[in-house]
Amino acid sequence: MPESPVLSLQDLKTYFFTRSGTAKAVDGVSLDLSKGETLGIVGESGSGKSVTCLSVLRLVPPPGRTVGGKILFEGRDLLEMPERELRQVRGKQIGMVFQDPMTSLNPFLSIGDQVAETLLVHERMGRRQALRRAAEVLEKVGISEAASRLNDYPHRFSGGMRQRVMIASALIGNPKVLIADEPTTALDVTIQAQVLELFRQIKADFGVSIVLVTHNLGIVAGMADHVAVMYAGRVVEYALTEELFSNSRHPYTLALLETLPRPGEAGHNVRPIPGAPPDLMQLPPGCSFYDRCPFHEQHCLEEAPPLLPVGKDHLASCWVNITTGR
Repeated sequence: MPESPVLSLQDLKTYFFTRSGTAKAVDGVSLDLSKGETLGIVGESGSGKSVTCLSVLRLVPPPGRTVGGKILFEGRDLLEMPERELRQVRGKQIGMVFQDPMTSLNPFLSIGDQVAETLLVHERMGRRQALRRAAEVLEKVGISEAASRLNDYPHRFSGGMRQRVMIASALIGNPKVLIADEPTTALDVTIQAQVLELFRQIKADFGVSIVLVTHNLGIVAGMADHVAVMYAGRVVEYALTEELFSNSRHPYTLALLETLPRPGEAGHNVRPIPGAPPDLMQLPPGCSFYDRCPFHEQHCLEEAPPLLPVGKDHLASCWVNITTGR
């Protein structure tokens, strides 16, 4: 029998209720994360990637609210779990690396206290022992002489080092799942490469399952086992990474790939995606990508396409049969 996924989202719906209307930020997302796997979630800003991740730990800020679906962690629905039990999951069993380490780290607390917090809360470990463990984990994520830097504050660290501190904070509880929400945002290319290499090491050393969220397909190319492409709050394509790049079946995925530079291919012009994503408060009755899609047909305007199998372990949400064979 195949092993059950460690994390499973089933028809997840998270909406934001405002005076202007209801924004369907996550609208029926279903995803599975297997043990030891890296799942990449890609899409433009506003596609629902970050809200999906925040929904997992029930951290969506008001006026947002998860209104439907299931989030199964090792078979238990986190949406049905009492808050007291959920606090034992956050940080300890599911760790999260947030987008901006400068705003996520508390500027008034030392690095050591922030990294050790999970152990103090979940393990009831003494402060001295927790700080010693914090120094060990900080060393593992590439902060040299970490023991001498435990009393430093976030402003004393570079952007790349602050991101490493965030990763250490997420790892110190030895979680089974690590969610990384745009972990390379605002970092220069060299530091990005170092952070991504760190995630490869984490996967190998800790055996953790990773959800890697990004707007850049190039980042997940060498990192993810499976990729889910999100657009306007929905998953529009899901496949093994190699399959997604070689045989994309959704026009939005094709458009994302056209935004990537191709070293060695003379004459290839990077093409931006025309238009803008739809207003999540006024989604069309048909395909949300209709206005930006070069392949659209009349039927696409009338009815939203379901996410259906288009190959082995490959799903796509499109009425038009697109084959690429890249």
